[in-house]
Amino acid sequence: MDNVDIKILNYLKDNARLKASSISEQINLSVSAVLERIRKLENSGIIKKYTMVLDRKKVGYDMLAFIEVGLEHPKYYDNFTEEVLKNKQILSCHYITGDFDFLLQVLTDSSEGLEAVHKEIKSIQGVSTTKTQFVLSTIKEEYTVIPDLSEK
Repeated sequence: MDNVDIKILNYLKDNARLKASSISEQINLSVSAVLERIRKLENSGIIKKYTMVLDRKKVGYDMLAFIEVGLEHPKYYDNFTEEVLKNKQILSCHYITGDFDFLLQVLTDSSEGLEAVHKEIKSIQGVSTTKTQFVLSTIKEEYTVIPDLSEK
């Protein structure tokens, strides 16, 4: 990966639907060269997927929370992660260090919806403790970090 790839990634980060012709104009590279670089970034796994980001409030999902989860014993790890993967309202699940074992990011339509998800989590075999934090507002929300090769 070089600085040209970084420029391409920055354009795609801002708009993954941007045409290669638009990128080529911005970075003074032929369209075919831009397409080839994008293909290489995809094939190497640097670009994992393209997705969309919805405005949660406009689609009725305004309750965002983080739930820390502690397990009784590590033997419950596999069962817990299987159950988490089934729940579409859990946006992310991170295995963490500290007083808890997992940090979940949960998105629901209401406090009642969050209560239902919380009950589901508490009912998973091996869950011993939880701690929930409600998000009041989001100041910054990025989905990826693009390397800065000039700092290396």
